[in-house]
Amino acid sequence: MNIVTFRLKPVTIFGILLVLTGVVVIALSFVSNKLPKEKSVSAVVSASTDEERRAYLESFGWELGSECEEKELTIPEKWNNVYSNYNDIQLNQGFDLTEYKGKRVTLYTYEITNYEDESVGIVADMLVCDGRLIGGDVCNTSAENGFLVGFNGE
Repeated sequence: MNIVTFRLKPVTIFGILLVLTGVVVIALSFVSNKLPKEKSVSAVVSASTDEERRAYLESFGWELGSECEEKELTIPEKWNNVYSNYNDIQLNQGFDLTEYKGKRVTLYTYEITNYEDESVGIVADMLVCDGRLIGGDVCNTSAENGFLVGFNGE
């Protein structure tokens, strides 16, 4: 039986380890780029009908009034702090309005009738583009006690 041995200089060993590390990093990068991307909430929430929008809000436990206001608006292309802060609320809910900058959307507003101790002025706003829910909020429209939170009330 013959035993084969190699004598390598430390610099050569370091070079081989460096190349192997590079190959592993490249392989991991390639594999991670091929994994399916997580879909945002707006990619899966259909909101093209009044029934679908109401069902989504009711899934958070909200009771709604019978009326629904509808208006068209454009998401601004350039945002100030107000829009950036509003988008932070959307990001916390799984929505992202940045891809809708400059686009026309429909705003649906529903009165919420069972919000804690408040009985007047609490509404749910839903932003819809091409039949998909892209964002929204629950807010108190009064100037004195105003607030704005995500659909879950937080």
